[in-house]
Amino acid sequence: MKRLLLSLCFLVFISSFVKAQQLHAIKGRTIDTASTTILSGTTVAVLNAKDSTLVKFTRTAENGTFELNGIKNGKFILLVSYPKYADFVDHFTLDSTTQLKDYGKINLTGMAKILADVIIKGERTAIKIKGDTTEFNASSYSIQPNDKVEDLLKKLPGIQVDKDGKITAQGKTVPKVLVDGEEFFGDDPTLVTKNLRADMVDKVQLFEKSSDQAAFTGVDDGQKTQTINIKLKEDKKSGFFGKVDAGYGTDDFYKGQVLFNRFKAKQKFSVYGTAGNNGTTGLSWQDNNKLGTGGDNMQMSDDGSMWFSYGGGDELESGSYYGEGIPRAITGGAHYDNKWNSDKETINTNYKLGSLGIKTTKNTISQNNLPDGIINTNTDENSDRNVFRQKLDATYTIKLDTTSNLKIMVDGTLKKSDNTSSSNSTGLRGDNTKLNSNDQSNSSDGKEQTFNISAFYTKKLKKLGRNYSINVSQKLNEITSDGFLYANVKYFDENGVQTGGQLTDQYKTNNTRNSVFNTNITYNEPITKAMALVLNYGFVINDSRSDRKSFNQSTAGNYNVLDAEFSNDFKATQYINQGGAIFNYKKPKTTISFGTKISAVNFDQLEQLSNQRYKRNFINWLPQASYMYKFSAQKSFRFNYNGSTNQPTVNQLQPVKVNDNPLYQPLGNPNLTPSFNSRFNVNYNSYKVLTQQSIYLSGNFGFTNNAIVSNTETDATGKTIAKSVNLTEKTPINYSLYSGVSRKLKFLFDANIGINLSAGGNTNYNYVKSQFSDALELNQVVSTRFGPSLDINRYKDKSEFYINFGPSYNSQVASLQKERSNKGWGWQGWGGMSFTLPKKIKLQADGEYTYTPKSQAFDSSFEQVIVNASVTKSFFKKEDLKFTIRGNDLFNQNRGFSRYAFSNMITQTNYNNISRYFMFSLVWDFNKMGGGAPQK
Repeated sequence: MKRLLLSLCFLVFISSFVKAQQLHAIKGRTIDTASTTILSGTTVAVLNAKDSTLVKFTRTAENGTFELNGIKNGKFILLVSYPKYADFVDHFTLDSTTQLKDYGKINLTGMAKILADVIIKGERTAIKIKGDTTEFNASSYSIQPNDKVEDLLKKLPGIQVDKDGKITAQGKTVPKVLVDGEEFFGDDPTLVTKNLRADMVDKVQLFEKSSDQAAFTGVDDGQKTQTINIKLKEDKKSGFFGKVDAGYGTDDFYKGQVLFNRFKAKQKFSVYGTAGNNGTTGLSWQDNNKLGTGGDNMQMSDDGSMWFSYGGGDELESGSYYGEGIPRAITGGAHYDNKWNSDKETINTNYKLGSLGIKTTKNTISQNNLPDGIINTNTDENSDRNVFRQKLDATYTIKLDTTSNLKIMVDGTLKKSDNTSSSNSTGLRGDNTKLNSNDQSNSSDGKEQTFNISAFYTKKLKKLGRNYSINVSQKLNEITSDGFLYANVKYFDENGVQTGGQLTDQYKTNNTRNSVFNTNITYNEPITKAMALVLNYGFVINDSRSDRKSFNQSTAGNYNVLDAEFSNDFKATQYINQGGAIFNYKKPKTTISFGTKISAVNFDQLEQLSNQRYKRNFINWLPQASYMYKFSAQKSFRFNYNGSTNQPTVNQLQPVKVNDNPLYQPLGNPNLTPSFNSRFNVNYNSYKVLTQQSIYLSGNFGFTNNAIVSNTETDATGKTIAKSVNLTEKTPINYSLYSGVSRKLKFLFDANIGINLSAGGNTNYNYVKSQFSDALELNQVVSTRFGPSLDINRYKDKSEFYINFGPSYNSQVASLQKERSNKGWGWQGWGGMSFTLPKKIKLQADGEYTYTPKSQAFDSSFEQVIVNASVTKSFFKKEDLKFTIRGNDLFNQNRGFSRYAFSNMITQTNYNNISRYFMFSLVWDFNKMGGGAPQK
């Protein structure tokens, strides 16, 4: 009996298990309701009823039939859609009682008739998913007269636009916005989002854009860019539109902007001009040639290529203003693109000019941690920096035949700059007695010329997937400058009595030239349908010349005595041979790639004044591996590893001696050996279109073996001698984490709620020695940051509201003088709101809060609240004329502030920037595109 009962129980269990694991099928046929026409190619999707994630997807056959198999038990939604027809939506359940769900005939109704059962009320055709592309129908979202593309993007699910115009889509930053698939004014998103009219938009497409090489070969190289493509309405591709914006305020603040666009079929022509001293430095300026006006240095990339750089990039070089100082800006530009010959030939060209001047007053407090004490330095600086730049670029592409294409790119830049600065610094010992002082002034005038040209040829061969490409480029750059350096350094004993000093008064000239010729051949060979091998070979010739002279005075005002110690004339030639092999395995959901690149570099440098020659041959190794799994079109996981051999720079091996700061003297170390960097990256993204839920996670971790670190020795006067050495007993690390989850909550008036977390840190090392300590001590600097935040936003026709706030923890702790660390909890947040009232009146306000606590290193905290507000009155039926009164920084609290740590130094800077003013402005939007009126 017991055996019988056990057998029955076992059979019941097996039966229940089989039923629980039972798989089901769904089938049907789609036809037109009115004409009974068979609708082949209809999209059929099965979604989870709980969270609207995609379960199965297919298209109907030529006879209109479809069948989906292998569906488990559960509650689902059937979504059937066909162009210009209303969607068919049905909620259904699959359980043990249903093995086959047969819908029979599914009658689809034309768009003129709307079905009662819709999946998203009012947004029935708002979103479509086409492969990896999410497409938004702009007409499904209401906009206001004269709204720009930026206003439309704020209303699209999964897309956020912050107070500075930065776009985030499905948890990823969007650096590229195209118009009808083409770049518009180069690579600047704000030129599209802030100036193109929203009523011109037909579709907004969101996708990850592959690199040119990956798009051609079909082999994923991991270089993807989150991209938005703005597709214009056909009737909005002919005509003109633009705006004129002018304003004047208290304390002589002003702004002005003129924008004109002329579209005609496939031709686009645009011009703009701006002027202002209120922080508006133009529509943007995002060139990559960030060559400044400081001292020249030899730089090296991962592949071993070297070049002389001329200082570092800052707001002058990028043409943007980041809040430090008072700016004076005039910018302008023109854009033209066209397609012809049945779209086989295209041209895209841009011209930009800009003049930017910034006057800055700032105070810097730095703490230099030494084994036997500290040195605190207080520096006051005034500067006036000016730059004028012009840039012209053009891209021409031609489809030579069905298997080959050619892309030619050319650009040139002309730049002039003049900079003056004066500073006064005082160094104090740990007991606050005076150690040294430095009164210094610098001036320089510079010119720069840059020319680049490249050609990219692609060819597909007979075998599917077999292809090759050739890339050839030439880069030319020349920079000249001259100026004066004056520095008066004084040294003091513990009683404040001057014990010595050093006076520098020199005239300096600099002339730097670079020529880089680069070729690269890539060949792609399919091994199987899923696996391919990519081989590449490249050859580079780099000729550089850096002539730097320093002159002392023979008589007052006559600088003609060469200072050989701080003068040099370097000529460098290098030949680089680089080869690589990458294996790529790709399935619909899985992509794996791995391989390496190896470059052999032959470097020959001659210092012509001393006739010293320096030769070096080395090998660079760059392994790489990546794994990506796509759960669905909106859900993916990616892992990457990249390694690189980093050779010491020529500046570290044989430095270009400079005396720009008499209290800091760099030396070379010819015994340096290469370091090796390892970097790991993990990314996870998930987005559910129907529930508008976004989850993203990005983590990075890296470490460096045999790292090159600084070795500093500070004498009794506070002067530091620095050189680079290899670190063998410790391994520097760095890490970061960015994550967030957001979702639209209908019970909170359709507000989007998001929780974000930003964290990271690093552990670095440097050797430190002072005159009173015979031992060379290894200093460890541990930096940590942690910042959760809450994000709430809601965008509707007549109102919008957004806020982001949260605490932040920052810590910089050095093993030397650990009791003087810089750490603590702060707060930061920003937000804004606007309301449209009757009589075409709009109220708007935004604000920002910052709090940085005091610490053991700095005895004062920093706190400020910045609030801006405006009232706008619109006129006429189309509201194309607007008058605005705006108050900037109503509480007059805007002050520049920053803290950071590097090696054994902790620094805090305060600087001037734009504070309270009131401005009256008038904006006229004009539009004559296809005769259409603004969309309501």
